[in-house]
Amino acid sequence: MEERRARARTAKRAVPLREKLDFQLDAWQAQVLESRAKRGILNCTRQWGKSTVTAVKAVEQAWGHAESLTLVISPSARQSGEFLRKAGQFARKLEVKTKGDGDNEMSLQFPNGSRIVGLPGNEDTIRGFSAVSLLLVDEASRVPDELYLAVRPMLAVSGGALWLMSTPQGKRGFFWEAWERGGEEWQRVQVTAYDCPRISDQFLEEERRAMGERRFRREYLCEFTEAEDGVFDLDLVRGSITGSFGPLRV
Repeated sequence: MEERRARARTAKRAVPLREKLDFQLDAWQAQVLESRAKRGILNCTRQWGKSTVTAVKAVEQAWGHAESLTLVISPSARQSGEFLRKAGQFARKLEVKTKGDGDNEMSLQFPNGSRIVGLPGNEDTIRGFSAVSLLLVDEASRVPDELYLAVRPMLAVSGGALWLMSTPQGKRGFFWEAWERGGEEWQRVQVTAYDCPRISDQFLEEERRAMGERRFRREYLCEFTEAEDGVFDLDLVRGSITGSFGPLRV
């Protein structure tokens, strides 16, 4: 009986947060929040709201599941701090009083014992965490592969969820590998700037002229283009490699 009551309380908590949001969710954002996927990738345009939506997801996790741990990894302390600031704003909309956990500089602890902890992209700072319920990797294409491989084992015992969110940064790294070759276990969400109702076509044309076609397609069309300073396209280089010849001997 008590278990059923606890589940009912958890279900009721999921609704008020979204009702109190001060922005309208678009269809893609609503899909991400409703998702119960264990592995998810957001390959979405700049200014779509990747961090905002996943901050809501983090607060829902913390508010609805007592004693849970949500870990947020970003390339820098500033970005992790900005994520925690957004999460704190949503907690206040719920009239939930949070505090620091006493151990981590960027952290929110909820009255039910749940925590959201933000960490910079430094492998030395993240070891020691375990039983992570929700692992979020913000600006994932800029996070080093070594760091990503170091945090994945934190989900081994808890069976927690892992979400990557970013714009692309070339055909390399774990973000591209998961998007391109990760398998069916990943829920992939791609939203270009033209799919985002909050970005005007006029602004996008200005951006295209200002930054050039290749960078524009990466930042706003979510394409895994190579850096502007590359002499050859990476696919062209890979296609030119052959194992038909042995080593040259002089």
